[in-house]
Amino acid sequence: MEQIMTASELIAYMESLRNESQREVLMGFFKTGPGEYGEGDEFLGLKVPQTREIVKAIAKDYPVSEVASLLKSRWHEVRLCGLLILVEKFEKVATERYANNIKASFMRDSIVMIYVSHAKYVNNWDLVDLSAPKILGQWLLLPSNAGGRKAKQRMLDNFAKSSDLWKQRISMVCTLTPIRKGDPSWCLRYAEMHLSHPHDLMQKAVGWMLREMGKHVSIDLLRDFLRQHAHEMSRTTLRYAIEKMSDAERKEWMNY
Repeated sequence: MEQIMTASELIAYMESLRNESQREVLMGFFKTGPGEYGEGDEFLGLKVPQTREIVKAIAKDYPVSEVASLLKSRWHEVRLCGLLILVEKFEKVATERYANNIKASFMRDSIVMIYVSHAKYVNNWDLVDLSAPKILGQWLLLPSNAGGRKAKQRMLDNFAKSSDLWKQRISMVCTLTPIRKGDPSWCLRYAEMHLSHPHDLMQKAVGWMLREMGKHVSIDLLRDFLRQHAHEMSRTTLRYAIEKMSDAERKEWMNY
């Protein structure tokens, strides 16, 4: 693949890879029919490894200024490509070496602002899950010129309180990175905020993050949370949260 620099060139290249049979499979898998959560989402029929190969080939030199056009694309895979480019660029300036570097901090903030201002285009669960932990999740743990923890919390609270399902999922799933670094506080905050969410995709996300908290931080902290909230959780959230426990303990919690 030749070096591609402009958004229009990249979109044209990805359109040339269109696969009709795979497109139909993806549109069914991601629930794009009327009334479904992915209603109206359009696919080219590219598999994720294909998109990742494109990102690998171009991300290093790809202009951040072109990414916004990718995120606004009608094509799901193009939006994913744009998000993965942002992930690659963020991770380059999020290493321990650059954690306290002022220039790197400004670059991280600029990537986050692109992500946040285009969040309405991060509009399916895979787009959220492949980007939110690696951009917003890492950002929560690093110095920022946009403000400290309170400023970050206000931004995430706005997402959590939004009527947009995908912004809500972003607020929950981005806590995966802090969890894996030993900080459960973000997970606990947004798990409580979303505990009564009616949508299956949010119930699964909450349970998934709680399960990860039990795995990476403390199983006793998870048990404490369940003692307080198991009675008000959906069965889906509870099943996901206790998935790694023993059969006997899972039965106890399901009957709690």
